[in-house]
Amino acid sequence: MNGPNELGDFLRVRRAALQPGDVGLRGYGVRRVPGLRREELAMLAGVSPTYYSRLEQGLSTNASEAVIASLARALNLTTDERAHLFNLARPERSAPKRRSLARPDHARPGTVRLINSLTDTPAVVIGKRSEVLGWNALGHRLVAGHVDFDSPERLQDRPNMTRLLFLDAHTKELYARWEEEAVRAVSSLRVLGGRSPEDPELTALVGELTVKSAEFGKLWAKHPVENCVSGIKAFRHPEVGDFDLNFEVLTPPDDSGHRVLMYTPDPGSAAEGALELLSRDVDSTPTRTAQRSH
Repeated sequence: MNGPNELGDFLRVRRAALQPGDVGLRGYGVRRVPGLRREELAMLAGVSPTYYSRLEQGLSTNASEAVIASLARALNLTTDERAHLFNLARPERSAPKRRSLARPDHARPGTVRLINSLTDTPAVVIGKRSEVLGWNALGHRLVAGHVDFDSPERLQDRPNMTRLLFLDAHTKELYARWEEEAVRAVSSLRVLGGRSPEDPELTALVGELTVKSAEFGKLWAKHPVENCVSGIKAFRHPEVGDFDLNFEVLTPPDDSGHRVLMYTPDPGSAAEGALELLSRDVDSTPTRTAQRSH
């Protein structure tokens, strides 16, 4: 998924976001571009300006772990951003092993049984490219009731959470704070891309969204990086109105890259009442989601 110089792009964006005062430096002279100069960052990281310039320009691809760690410290990167930087600097380590024959991805039967047992909790199984591999009845009704329930099993029109967020009008209207949700989605997609830099389907998804959504393109160019595993989502649901739900992302202990997205309301909140209303009209024991294994 990485472009010709994703590492350099990431370094440039993060360097531009820092001012000298942010890192204890005094700014001298007129600055024609925002942020730190290359030589200032090189000094903070303890490397030569020439070497850093080559690294940012994509002319050096064998930086040591000590150098990458120094750059992460100098740039004040978060834990997620630091891991992303290492993935970009070591794509051969983060790239998945190629299989001789790629097989379509499906949710594990046990995962499907688990989410279907949670009749009062919306749950969605997401693949490593943010595609929907399955959902329980309440999860479907919450996030994509206008999409056919069985669509995750049809590879040709399988929903994708990020694609829906940027390209589907119904989904855009679903989130009361859409811009916040968009940043969260792009940040997560950047994390996925750093972990699987050679994934052609992920590359295709990013390309499609960049072409079709100016909003996605602008966010993607800013290189936001965050592994969003919990938080609050603000919904504006067409059937039950406005409410907030807590979300948690659970990751199975295997190498599938799957995630289970679960939503829970605060006790006694408007969200709890909204989910109760949604639950009244859904089949609480859906059996149509596929039971295939990998």
